[in-house]
Amino acid sequence: MSTATDTPPARPQRRMTLAASIVGAGASEKAWNWPGTRWNRFADFEHYRRSAEIARSGNLDAVFVSDHPALQRDARRGPGHLFDPIVLFSAIAAAVPDIGFVLTASTSYNSPYNLARRLASLDSISGGRVIFNAVANFNPDIAANFTADGLLDREDRYRKADEFLEVVKKLWLSWDTPECPEPAGPLWDETTARVIDHHGEFFDVRGPLNVPIGPQGHPVISQAGASDRGIDFAGKHAEIVYAALLDKQAAVDFGARLDAAARGHGRPADSIRLFPGVNIYLGDTHAEALRRHEVFSGASGEDDLIANFLRQQRTLNPAFPDHVDADTVLKADWFEPTEDQTRPIGFSRALQDLVRLEEPTARTLVRRVGGAGGHRLIVGTPREVADALIDWWADGAVSGYNAHFPLLHDDLERFVTQVVPILQAEGVFPTGYDAPTIRGRFGLPEPRTTRAEEAA
Repeated sequence: MSTATDTPPARPQRRMTLAASIVGAGASEKAWNWPGTRWNRFADFEHYRRSAEIARSGNLDAVFVSDHPALQRDARRGPGHLFDPIVLFSAIAAAVPDIGFVLTASTSYNSPYNLARRLASLDSISGGRVIFNAVANFNPDIAANFTADGLLDREDRYRKADEFLEVVKKLWLSWDTPECPEPAGPLWDETTARVIDHHGEFFDVRGPLNVPIGPQGHPVISQAGASDRGIDFAGKHAEIVYAALLDKQAAVDFGARLDAAARGHGRPADSIRLFPGVNIYLGDTHAEALRRHEVFSGASGEDDLIANFLRQQRTLNPAFPDHVDADTVLKADWFEPTEDQTRPIGFSRALQDLVRLEEPTARTLVRRVGGAGGHRLIVGTPREVADALIDWWADGAVSGYNAHFPLLHDDLERFVTQVVPILQAEGVFPTGYDAPTIRGRFGLPEPRTTRAEEAA
């Protein structure tokens, strides 16, 4: 495997990290009522518990749930965001050991103290298995469930998110419990239970938190913004970045921007683990995997898949031409994101970067990205999927992946039984849990150590 000569040096090599998305019935809009499945399993806790059990059987680091605190308007598919992630993962934590939780929660419509308390409680109870995926909500339907004032603009959302993260991090580290077997004096005083006295633009919080510092210091912080403002936010706060990346060189470049943003906020380079999403379609043969991709995309064949893609692009992108042939080389200008778009900027940027770097046709592009534009698409046999995952990781472009599967549980189980053993045989993924906490598995520093070093 080769890396372009103009790429930055590869990041320090660690074993690959893997998580599985267990949102709803699967990533495909066809999943909820797939023949042979229960249409309402998206509303059944046992469905999610079983997903976590399957992921744990393959030693996956975590399971992932996004969040959308509003009923989706499209009633043609089962809802993917039914249960509150904290409640869901609290129940899973009691039933399934070891597996971690990438838990999405809003910085726009939560109280910092209450969310910090709930996440710290779950992290302590689970033994350090929580990743907090911080999201500044951009959907007006969500805003309408919390306020009559409407959606904050992008800049205000990020300012609020920045202050929110400052507050929760201070709270998580505000109460040190004694490390000795039995304290000689009071259980806490003003030096061990510290008032944070935060007074900002959006929040006033006295503190300290009434949950002591947990087994991994505090939950790992994840973030997914890919705009310039999002990258700066990640450089200040994120330890994991969950991103849409479609080209390996784009992933290298994005990682370099994250490193630069981290250094700009006084953090060491390589403070952030890049953890992009991948949509995986498996088949016993490559042809079978291609057909599975078409069927779960609602297409009758490749021509229909291309036609659907072009129709979606004309709807989403004002600059996209009305008539584009399937074998015409696409232009990056046609995919320029707009400031007022409601879909994530990161998805649009990833698609534009892929077109700019590789100049694909619509025929090739539909096998590289899911739907109208989203996460990287990997279609193939178990060996082909494993090689594609190893490729980016071995060249230092990414730390690991958050895998999405069209149909749960079938495709998750197939991945665990057919792809994970190949990764283990290649020595890139462990055969057992190599650390009790998420921080240990991702090779992230303990916040108390970082705090002590900064104070020295």
